Amino acid sequence: MANGVQGVHDIETRCFIDNKFVEAKETFAIHNPSNGELTARISQADVDLVDSAVDAAEAAGPAWAALDSSTRAECLNRLADLLIAHTQQFCWLEAISVGKVVTFYPAEIQWAANVLRYNAGLAREIHGETSMATAGFLNMTIRQPYGACGAICPWNGPLIAIALKAGPALVTGNTLILKPSEKSPLTALYMGKLIIDAGFPPGVFNIVPGHGRVTGAAIASHMRIRKLAFTGSTATGRIVKKLAAESNLKNVTLELGGKSPLIVFPDADLEETAAMAAFSIAYNSGQICIASSRVYVHESIIDKFVGLYVAQLKKAMGKAGDALNPTTTHAPQADALQYERIMAYIDGANKEGAKLVTGGKRIGVQGYFVEPTVFLNPGQSSTINREEVFGPVASVNTFVSEEEVLKLANDTEYGLYASVFTKDLNRALKFAKQLESGMVGVNCTSPTMPFDLPFGGSKQSGEGRECALQALHAWTETKTVMIKL
Repeated sequence: MANGVQGVHDIETRCFIDNKFVEAKETFAIHNPSNGELTARISQADVDLVDSAVDAAEAAGPAWAALDSSTRAECLNRLADLLIAHTQQFCWLEAISVGKVVTFYPAEIQWAANVLRYNAGLAREIHGETSMATAGFLNMTIRQPYGACGAICPWNGPLIAIALKAGPALVTGNTLILKPSEKSPLTALYMGKLIIDAGFPPGVFNIVPGHGRVTGAAIASHMRIRKLAFTGSTATGRIVKKLAAESNLKNVTLELGGKSPLIVFPDADLEETAAMAAFSIAYNSGQICIASSRVYVHESIIDKFVGLYVAQLKKAMGKAGDALNPTTTHAPQADALQYERIMAYIDGANKEGAKLVTGGKRIGVQGYFVEPTVFLNPGQSSTINREEVFGPVASVNTFVSEEEVLKLANDTEYGLYASVFTKDLNRALKFAKQLESGMVGVNCTSPTMPFDLPFGGSKQSGEGRECALQALHAWTETKTVMIKL
């Protein structure tokens, strides 16, 4: 195994195709965001390697789809067990690639394992309907796998994203070509060994690392991939959908960006609300698509809430430092590019005249650490209030009436997650219905996300849904069969 880092062992850097590890012609580098040091050089899967992965997936497809669904479920359950058994290795790999704090990441591994097990449990739910409404006929629908499918995953929650896609894709009988983010390929490639140990036949689950413009584009435009699931930015989602449409019109599920509003009414439990709002934007240093980055607070409680919010942000941050240090609680941004992007947003907000309440600076001189940052009343049309920063940066805005804040919250092209904090049940139900968002939390906020209910966004935050039975439907095609009696 090549790794290029002295003293680091057991890093897999090659593509995983047909249950074998394969070297690529070119490589790309990833660095440890805690200190900027080189972590490894990773194989860059080109068009030819993507073709090889599709060949393997197509060859494995008929036999995999013909298996009893419970047999496919057994492979998923074994893979889930192996994720848990290798928790320490996964934590280490994510810490040295995207700065996941080792004391926090086990919860994400457990979540990913639970998603795989949940989908394994749905194995017997892959069925259609029957109808006798037409005289002389017994008609039915059956759900069948697409065949060779693609999945393009993000860097901010690598194992969770893989589980959300691989779980329903594989249990329904598809084969998969997975591209992990170029920022976080190590855990996906390490999974290659576990895929073999879990009993997946060769070609069923393939992993091709690389940059989006090369590997991602090859998957999105491939003429023999019939279904694709993508999680990432809205801008990249547009490119993926365009490539899919211009090639073979493959079915595409998109889980994209967000600018999630969190609304606080005077009757809310302010201390609890502030704690949850702070955790939402501080978790993973704000690098989650469902982070509550727009906070709307009734003007009568703004001073009290802001004081509680800032105090909770500082508490949530705790200690910034090396992600491998078990005492660290505040992670670095994923890489230099992400750090520079966030600092540019903060600088822009300052230039636009937004009131900086707390944060706004780099932490230390080594690594890519940003203070949790809050701007007060930057203006509804301000850049910091409208664009997804993907960092620990929030805007706090005041409102007077329900009608006003509902309009402000919905005044965005994003619609992934929204939250409302109130003890008034009628108000809560009104906002749950009228907020333009794929998910709404009442007296809770992100990262709350039950995997037994659909996950996804409206407007430019995505198309389709992941999780629950809807995920099985997303990864299968419906065929109508008419039987003349």
